[in-house]
Amino acid sequence: MSRIMDRIMDAVDIETFLVCDDEEEGKRISLELMKELGFNNFSIVYIRHQGPGARVRVRGYIYKPGDRYNWYNN
Repeated sequence: MSRIMDRIMDAVDIETFLVCDDEEEGKRISLELMKELGFNNFSIVYIRHQGPGARVRVRGYIYKPGDRYNWYNN
């Protein structure tokens, strides 16, 4: 395995606080973040707007059930 991402079993979760006006803007920014980080398959696990922004947890999937796992063969 030459890449760190090849060592991830299923997904990467990112939790952060985003400065935004409301929950909808927080969702939009979260999805843009995951695209910018190079994830093609991702979802919002948690979002809650509070004060100046939103607490979010987004999950970027490396492997979904049934995929060919690089770590399984090595």
